[in-house]
Amino acid sequence: MILVVGATGLLGTRVCERLRAEGQPVRALVRRTSNPDKVNALRSLGCELAIGDLKVPPQIQAACQGISALISTPSSTLSRQSGDSIESVDLQGQLTLVDAARSAGVGRFIYVSLPDNPTVQYPLTQAKRAVERAIADLDFTSIRASYFMEVWLSPMLGFDYIHGKVRIYGGGSKPISWVSYRDVAEFCVAPVLRSVGRRSVLAVGGPEALTPLEVVRIFEEESGRRFEVESIPETKLLEQLDSATDSLEKSFAGLMLQYAHGDAIDMPGLLESIPVRLTSVREYARTVLGPHQGASADAASHTEPGRDLVVPKLQAAGHKVFTPVLTGLGKDSPRLSPAVDLDRHIDDVADIGPVKTFVSPGAK
Repeated sequence: MILVVGATGLLGTRVCERLRAEGQPVRALVRRTSNPDKVNALRSLGCELAIGDLKVPPQIQAACQGISALISTPSSTLSRQSGDSIESVDLQGQLTLVDAARSAGVGRFIYVSLPDNPTVQYPLTQAKRAVERAIADLDFTSIRASYFMEVWLSPMLGFDYIHGKVRIYGGGSKPISWVSYRDVAEFCVAPVLRSVGRRSVLAVGGPEALTPLEVVRIFEEESGRRFEVESIPETKLLEQLDSATDSLEKSFAGLMLQYAHGDAIDMPGLLESIPVRLTSVREYARTVLGPHQGASADAASHTEPGRDLVVPKLQAAGHKVFTPVLTGLGKDSPRLSPAVDLDRHIDDVADIGPVKTFVSPGAK
């Protein structure tokens, strides 16, 4: 039995899918407050569900019983609930998990970490290094994954490819090995399925290291239009890192500063032992731009003339039309923050009240 911690997260869910596709028995750790749809998706995969929270040691100890291998993916950075923090989840929670795995005699411990840059230190990277030290006496594999393109090249963090307005951190000239979370999942399951990467740290990136400005050019080429680029200077990021009092805010400032410094990873050596067809930034761009290729250049300016044309026609036909603004996107972009996630956008729509039909800003 393989325990997947963080099973309802972006990466954790994919890990569960891959393990089940390989016929592996999976125990998925979920919380009582986890999204029911995500929990049901895990159940439909055939996963055994274990209720547990990293902040509650007895629950973690119970979840580790009868486990041969463990894959730990959670972080409080993008999805958090009451009481979650870098300290309670990424540090103490993970250390609780390590202790429970050791006590239960778990054979393999796969830990999802992030790259280390000694010149940029912040609570999240400090927590990651502490956990790596704690698992050093286990049969471990630490996956130090570079920047997820689905996160850092998305509207959630200011890369709004839908409207052609993107934010980059630093001068945009340092290459980063942008990687898909789907590919990271392959490196998470390989040590369990094929007994590779034992007692080692694996630096995992995408097929090529590209500067943020090169990434912007790829999106411009694939969308057929120019993008408006906002650059956040390193000095501003340093000020934010130094002045932040909250560990999450400080960690995001640190991640952005580390992004500005670049994170190029040489992958050929690792791919010899763990062959994975890596997703390129261009492939990702084509995938996410596909549904929006028909959007006009006017829509990118946030004036939304397409909506203004469609809404009156729908109203004239007797429809009640709603035009919700999603938090942190479009005209509401100043409110973008790490706390804005899919659940927040669902709430934006749900707050409208009973809805039969609605037109989303920027929708085709």
